[in-house]
Amino acid sequence: QVQLVESGGGLVQPGGSLRLSCAASGSIYRVNAMGWYRQAPGKERELVASINSGNTNYADSVKGRFTISRDNAKNTVYLQMNSLKPEDTAVYYCNAAVKPNSAFRSYLEVWGQGTLVTVSS
Repeated sequence: QVQLVESGGGLVQPGGSLRLSCAASGSIYRVNAMGWYRQAPGKERELVASINSGNTNYADSVKGRFTISRDNAKNTVYLQMNSLKPEDTAVYYCNAAVKPNSAFRSYLEVWGQGTLVTVSS
């Protein structure tokens, strides 16, 4: 069983910074793409950023402010968020494509429990 555990959310003032972390644990053979999604109240979940084999992808709304990175040895993905705006307020979810063992032909999609980011003065 694979788990994703997020940390780093909280309350921050506009213009401030936060760093989210997400560590994969459990039975892991290989991790492919990892990413961050967010869901604001009354809105659908949206992709914030993803990373796979060194290639990164960002939502237009966060380009230039957020940076995604990963530590493959630790199966951990990070999201550095700078110049935060009130509209960045949301629950942020970690996502990963994981093979628990070599017998799996395809990757399983695993989600974290979410961490709340609130940007407010």
